[in-house]
Amino acid sequence: MSYLRLQGVEKRFGSVEVIKGVDIEAEKGEFVVFVGPSGCGKSTLLRMVAGLEEVSAGEVFIDGANVTNVEPAKRQVSMVFQSYALFPHMNVRDNIAFGLKMSKTPKPEIDRQVAEAARILQMEALLNRRPRELSGGQRQRVAIGRAIVRHPKLFLFDEPLSNLDAELRAQMRTEIARLHADLGVTMVYVTHDQVEAMTLADRIVVLRAGKVEQIGAPQQLYDHPANTFVAGFIGSPKMNFLAVQAAPAEGASLTLTHPSFPAPVRVARAGGGEGELQLGLRPEQLHFEDGPCRIALKADLCENLGGATLIHAKTAAGETLTLQTAGRRMLKPGEAFSAGFDPAGAYLFAPDGRAL
Repeated sequence: MSYLRLQGVEKRFGSVEVIKGVDIEAEKGEFVVFVGPSGCGKSTLLRMVAGLEEVSAGEVFIDGANVTNVEPAKRQVSMVFQSYALFPHMNVRDNIAFGLKMSKTPKPEIDRQVAEAARILQMEALLNRRPRELSGGQRQRVAIGRAIVRHPKLFLFDEPLSNLDAELRAQMRTEIARLHADLGVTMVYVTHDQVEAMTLADRIVVLRAGKVEQIGAPQQLYDHPANTFVAGFIGSPKMNFLAVQAAPAEGASLTLTHPSFPAPVRVARAGGGEGELQLGLRPEQLHFEDGPCRIALKADLCENLGGATLIHAKTAAGETLTLQTAGRRMLKPGEAFSAGFDPAGAYLFAPDGRAL
């Protein structure tokens, strides 16, 4: 039986439907990430799991129990928010212990649990500091420590790293992954950052406009996206798309033509389809001046990343493509060049965006 199950969950604010019949399951100890663009409903969905938003339709189950109408305090969940929500007049020790004090936990047990949370989060030296004396990453660790001492059935994270700079985000990602490995508790994590989703999740739930587009392991979504939305959202830089004309060829294959292809490209027939299709190529699948199939391009902008270069270019049809190449490949705007790719690794999508 699934440890967390959302069955036909809907949420309406007046006449506006923001969650449209979502079905999601998570196993015990699993790390599940809700990912999607702003406004897709991921935080609203998390708040319904926590009980902070009423469910308009459907049911929520935690550890086999129907908690749809159970108040938040009795769901045995802990939630870490984007804002740290720390008490500024209390030190770290008292912030972590606050929930235990409110539940009248004996002082020796409070001290033991606070010490254990501080050990797990490597905050022993910070217990007497106040929030204003902490960095952003340290404040977020205090918020996580406050959640740990409750020993919840579920950890819920609502974009906890959004307020941190790039270096701290990378550090906190590692700490949250280690925390999950140490505690073995089911975690549900909301983010709009697909890098966080790819690095943290056992499974990713991709949401768009209140609906689930695809659920799967990070590599599964990366290698086998269900549609152009998932293909373009999972992966950084995002996948390139070309509008191509497809015609049947010998055997189970298609011949693709495009104004920037010097010669037709033959690909395996993935799931039928001919006429106008979309060809998907990830930036790392395009190789500067190399590959069995060619695309004629004109450079638009080059971004030097140190050990790699992102080359933004345009096709003859005006489409923008991004190449990710090792080393430094600086081209002038408008400079003509060609890129190569292996058609065996290309993706094909129907006109409606469905993967073929």
